[in-house]
Amino acid sequence: MSAFHQSPPMLANQYRDDALLRSYLRCTAPAGVFAEIEPELDALGERAAGEWLVLAAQAEAEPPQLVSYDAWGNRIDRIETSEAWRAFERIAARDGFVARGYERAHGAFSRVDQFARLYLFAPSSATYSCPLAMSDGAARCLELLASDERQRAALRHLTSRDPAQFWTAGQWMTERTGGSDVSGTSTVATRDGPRFRLFGTKWFTSATTSQMALTLARPEGADPGSRGLSLFYLELRDDVGLPRAMRVLRLKEKLGTRALPTAEIELDGTPAWMVGGEGHGVRKIATVLTITRAYNALAAVAGMRRAMALVLDYARRRIVLGRPLVEHPLHVETLAAMQVELAGCFLLVFRVIELLGLTELGQASERDALVLRLLTPVAKLYTGKRAVATASEAIEAFGGAGYIEDTGLPRLLRDAQVLSIWEGTTNVLSLDVWRAIDAEPQTIDALCDEVHRQLDSAAGDLAGPAARVRDAARRLGDASQRFAGHESADREAVARPFAFAIARVTAGALLIAHAHRCRSTSIGPRIADAARRWVSRELVPPLDTGDEHRAASRRLGLDTD
Repeated sequence: MSAFHQSPPMLANQYRDDALLRSYLRCTAPAGVFAEIEPELDALGERAAGEWLVLAAQAEAEPPQLVSYDAWGNRIDRIETSEAWRAFERIAARDGFVARGYERAHGAFSRVDQFARLYLFAPSSATYSCPLAMSDGAARCLELLASDERQRAALRHLTSRDPAQFWTAGQWMTERTGGSDVSGTSTVATRDGPRFRLFGTKWFTSATTSQMALTLARPEGADPGSRGLSLFYLELRDDVGLPRAMRVLRLKEKLGTRALPTAEIELDGTPAWMVGGEGHGVRKIATVLTITRAYNALAAVAGMRRAMALVLDYARRRIVLGRPLVEHPLHVETLAAMQVELAGCFLLVFRVIELLGLTELGQASERDALVLRLLTPVAKLYTGKRAVATASEAIEAFGGAGYIEDTGLPRLLRDAQVLSIWEGTTNVLSLDVWRAIDAEPQTIDALCDEVHRQLDSAAGDLAGPAARVRDAARRLGDASQRFAGHESADREAVARPFAFAIARVTAGALLIAHAHRCRSTSIGPRIADAARRWVSRELVPPLDTGDEHRAASRRLGLDTD
């Protein structure tokens, strides 16, 4: 009697295997650009299924280690990373994963080109996309605000393709009081000639082996609260590699992203330089957050796509009751639901990337800029939650094997979980949606215009779904008028379902538009199917709460009578 062994899932070329990505790029790239970039993307797709996977496994197997003292008792606070992790830094430089966004070889489409490459890289990189996100955000911030040659030199390092010159950056906002409420930032900046010295503790600093960081601090004598904060640039180590008046208190032991060095740091007179003048630090670091939140959303859809690729391959290999899983109708329904969610999230994220590229080059209209401001937190919060749900479904699709660490599959869920936390939790970003609308009352009107433009081409069997999306957009507008402009308990209570509704309505319109663009191609019917199923769900839930509803929520949520 021969022993039975399950066949593990295998990854094919991750570009050729992704019909949605290819169809999107073919439809949106300027004339001639798709033919130019496709061979490069094809090569990256092969590396994502081969070379990078090997490095990622090595990086995960050799997590960073903190060496606090040398053999002679000198404090050195050196974080040692694996050779595989350092290899990813060289790969990122040579392939221009940050540089492409600033070389702008394809104009506004350069951001789409850049993020398509990152989409292939991220799930095979052991989360090296995290330092790249902060590096890109720092580069954009310095591109706009660099005020001296030191900062301009840092920008050149961040956008270099030379591994010997390439830098990554950290973004240090989180203190013991929490990451989202920066008004309580306790780091103090003391003037020291043309520079400052920083004193305080940063409780959560990712990519702590980077060469530089941007951080918030309060100059002595500045106003309390967030308005008194300024943005500072600092370099982590001196010419011999020792920390610049800072101590690494510990490395964080995290649920996932284990290859990524994340530390708690004490600043004890760390030299730093103010970025863009005193004050308005939160407004300045918002430039960084726009980029890092886009990266976070991209990592979410890239993780969903990786989970999907593994589940599909396994479903073709796994025999149950004499048939492959792909021949079992119930399993096919599960796969279909996962694909619909991926398609909607993918198009939502890449619409944000399109608008980002246009805005950076001054080619976006004022209303486009409003849509970007609104959709950035919406895309981040929605995809972060969906990435966790998709990873959980994927693990379940493997049965018991999905729960075994040495299959590598649990990493899908462990690494996805942080995506709803980093760069703002779901609730924090839901409230940020209201801030965007309060800052410019035309924001929801601009979004509705965007939705209607996407739907203008809908015809035939997509006319009905398009009408449902138009009606849902109208209800979003009604809700915005009802709640915007005045803070209330009711408005805060509906912030999350309202933000989710914006995501669902926008993604529905984008799916319908993409189905129209692809109508004469082989993927067209599949995208149309995804659009119909997406729109068949409740897009905008009831958003009325009231005293009775909130009283019930308190009884339920707080477990009180």
